[in-house]
Amino acid sequence: MIFNVIKPYPSPLISGRGIDLDFALLAGCLALLGLGLVMITSASSEVAAVQSGNPLYHMFRHLVYVALGLGACGVTMLVPIATWQRMGFTMLLCAFGLLVLVLVPGIGREVNGSMRWIGFSFFNVQPSEIAKVFVVIYLAGYLVRRQQEVRESWMGFFKPFIVLLPMAGLLLMEPDFGATVVMMGAAAAMLFLGGVGLFRFSLMVVLAVVAVFVLVQAQPYRMARLITFTDPWSDQFGSGYQLTQALIAFGRGEWLGVGLGNSVQKQFYLPEAHTDFVFSVLAEELGVVGSLVTVALFVFVTVRALYIGLWAEKAKQFFAAYMAFGLSFLWIGQFLINIGVNVGLLPTKGLTLPFLSYGGSSLVICCACVGLLLRIEWESRTHLGSEEHEFNESDFAEEPAHGR
Repeated sequence: MIFNVIKPYPSPLISGRGIDLDFALLAGCLALLGLGLVMITSASSEVAAVQSGNPLYHMFRHLVYVALGLGACGVTMLVPIATWQRMGFTMLLCAFGLLVLVLVPGIGREVNGSMRWIGFSFFNVQPSEIAKVFVVIYLAGYLVRRQQEVRESWMGFFKPFIVLLPMAGLLLMEPDFGATVVMMGAAAAMLFLGGVGLFRFSLMVVLAVVAVFVLVQAQPYRMARLITFTDPWSDQFGSGYQLTQALIAFGRGEWLGVGLGNSVQKQFYLPEAHTDFVFSVLAEELGVVGSLVTVALFVFVTVRALYIGLWAEKAKQFFAAYMAFGLSFLWIGQFLINIGVNVGLLPTKGLTLPFLSYGGSSLVICCACVGLLLRIEWESRTHLGSEEHEFNESDFAEEPAHGR
């Protein structure tokens, strides 16, 4: 009797089959985490040695973030998806609260002219990383509640923007243009998958392009970045310095790279080498082959995440499906923008590379997203995702073999 009372709620970590995870997604994400740890150790060694006297300073801090991230992954796997659905509106309010707090002097911390962090004694929290995920969870719930309205009426289509536009405004006040683009892009993709008609979706795309053009024109530094990235060599020691140094790193790497730890660009030539431009250092040290393997890993985990959404949709767990799609598009957006910036296809933006870049908030949130996706996959495969279902050991006695 006592055992039945304290017995933990079934989850991918606690079931009749023991640990019952989608090991393909987990392996891909762990491979990226391991690669990120190696590259951050290499890319930050020179900066850490000068700033702290310990070349492994950033590596040790990153290990702490990895441990916190794995803990967050485990916790999110224990929480039923129905609980996230019920908490959607509360999480949205929390997202707004955090984005307002970061703009309050004395609470928000300014770095390089941007107020993007809430500082604590030993670490900083970046509210935009949390807000993006909370918006996805809220929007997934909205698409389930208002599915017919979203598909058939203009009002159902425009209602989400009553929430999204003020949040985008708060992000732009930091300013964090990259996070705004990623969040709005993921939201647009979720609306399209939720059944918004092609005409209304096309109108939204046109309005988004116009909005981006207006935002670029509104701030001189954004226009300067836009002009510079098309020809960074015209001002290679000024506004084009960061991009030209990144391109030099790619050129030095050639096919097989200069060898792990042998990067020259990380020695104070390339700013932010272990954060926004860690992929450039990776390309220099591991070459084209290493870069393509890294891209292949990202493609694998994002496609796998999209398939998890598809499996949840087939199991008629629509909230879980929309949430998986939204999380996937957050990763895809950050990946495309970061890689595009590194190779000179997009204007320079301070946006981290998921799993690889140094940064506690980004890494912990990425790991938490992995936990959510693993939970979604488990619930869709076992058909135990309904909050009305009464769990007991017999539910796990004859589970089908893991065929994915």
